[in-house]
Amino acid sequence: MTTSPLPNLVARTTVSAEYAALMGNGHCPTGMYVLPTADSMFVWDVVLFRFYADATLKLRLTFPENYPGSAPSVRFLTEVFHPLISQDGRFALDWRFRTWRPKEQRVFDVLHCIKSAFKLDTLEKLREEDCINKEAFRYRQSKQSFASLATQSVHLSQSESALFDRDHTIRTRGIPHSIQFQKLNPEQLRQAREKIGLPGPTSTPS
Repeated sequence: MTTSPLPNLVARTTVSAEYAALMGNGHCPTGMYVLPTADSMFVWDVVLFRFYADATLKLRLTFPENYPGSAPSVRFLTEVFHPLISQDGRFALDWRFRTWRPKEQRVFDVLHCIKSAFKLDTLEKLREEDCINKEAFRYRQSKQSFASLATQSVHLSQSESALFDRDHTIRTRGIPHSIQFQKLNPEQLRQAREKIGLPGPTSTPS
């Protein structure tokens, strides 16, 4: 007797449809870029720009084979000091999704949950039992200390080894990321800006 492929087919169809739905108005948070990996539609790579001060953060969503029956898991590949992010990068969803409701919640809800986690009002309302980084939770009581440690994460996220990783795996966690950045010289930058209709760094719009 063979196992029916239907559950996996349902999951694949759902994940594909939800990725297409990210094009909808307000579905993908501003400043967030999402790309399925080449190996699997069940694994999405994400980059967040300037959600956490000026940090550039890379993370990965992994969907279970019974999706949408269970929520996707989230792991940050860039090291970041945050109460909801463990030392190995695991992101806690329980503070927002106490019980995952397949017929009501979708992946764009998860993406907006991630963005919300970096807002000051969310940080101030977090409960200790929701946090998997207890040290970051305790430091958050002292805004100056927390800001200092968060700033260290920002600086690391902007290092060349973290940003321009085309020729090697991302150094934080040792996992390659689908969304790659390439360092451009001034002429390459000028051409790239011209191609997408942006003014040059020293020019002014007409």
